[in-house]
Amino acid sequence: MGSSSLQPRETVGPIAIDAMGGDRGPAEVVAACKLALQEGLICKELILVGDEAILTPLLKEEGLEDHPQLRVYHASQVIGMEEKPIQSLRQKKDASMVRALELVKADQAEAVLSCGNTGSLMAGGTLKLRPMSGLERPALATVIPSRDHRFILLDVGANPDSSPEHLVHNAILGSCYCEIALGIKRPRVGLLTIGTEEFKGTDRIQKTHDLLKSLEGIIHYEGLIEGFQLFNNEIDVVVCDGFTGNVLIKSWESLILNMGAYIKDNLKQSIWGKLGALLASGAARKLKKELSPEGYGGAPLLGLQGTVLKAHGSSNRHSLKSAIRMAQDMVQQNMVKHIEESLTEASQRLEAAQADTPCKQNAFN
Repeated sequence: MGSSSLQPRETVGPIAIDAMGGDRGPAEVVAACKLALQEGLICKELILVGDEAILTPLLKEEGLEDHPQLRVYHASQVIGMEEKPIQSLRQKKDASMVRALELVKADQAEAVLSCGNTGSLMAGGTLKLRPMSGLERPALATVIPSRDHRFILLDVGANPDSSPEHLVHNAILGSCYCEIALGIKRPRVGLLTIGTEEFKGTDRIQKTHDLLKSLEGIIHYEGLIEGFQLFNNEIDVVVCDGFTGNVLIKSWESLILNMGAYIKDNLKQSIWGKLGALLASGAARKLKKELSPEGYGGAPLLGLQGTVLKAHGSSNRHSLKSAIRMAQDMVQQNMVKHIEESLTEASQRLEAAQADTPCKQNAFN
């Protein structure tokens, strides 16, 4: 990445948490807040947004009703998982998700965390917080674990039909996030396609490839990559459109679950298999821990003028605790400002390249 003058902050403002949107209910969110507070947070406070009549008794049960870093912000409505994004935002203006986003818009919170309706969160975040200057659409990123490393994949569903310009933005967004989430100072960026040869892929991929090659120093672009390279510790940031990314991540999750069930079923078929399973139980627990998404817990919606983190709808308290810490880290490391600096630098670089070849359209306009 290009050099940034931004320094980590010693303290972080409030983090707004949509307490009502998850599959496991607000009790799990309250339990996650308790875990995060027990481990220590530098944020000023956690704001639980939701029905006060439901949240207050849950806080009392956990012994958190008088905690100095925790308060409730009342919201009377909840956006369901199956509701249409724009319609839900129009009809439920007092929804916990909407109120949490408005707290950031009003500078009363510095980040939003929700495990509610993904489409509503993306639409609400875009409408309330607005994309950064020079960026048309935000992207949804996630951390993918493999045998000996983890990598960032984006977009995983925010924009199914992405232009070359959007993919260039994704590369910058993913690089900035990788620095914070994985601690990699010069992350290797790859553009996902069907072959590594220069001529492989669609016209969109070829145009994106050419644009990314001109951004050396802003991002560390390694070039075109294929699917079999993803889990070989060759790339730290994998760039693709939202359609491809969403199919890829759901296929990966399904494969992990099915492979685990397949191995378990086969080990049960004989006494030797059961003995082998017993002897390998320690390795199995370690593998499960390493492949678990709980260590990061959320997927940020990158490119907005505010920090928005989307946790899985079925997230448990441990996953949500990790998401709370990730939201804090993103604010502490000034990620929004870092992305804005990188986008500005990239825009200037591409404008200079356009001046040399005036027949080409500016990728950032």
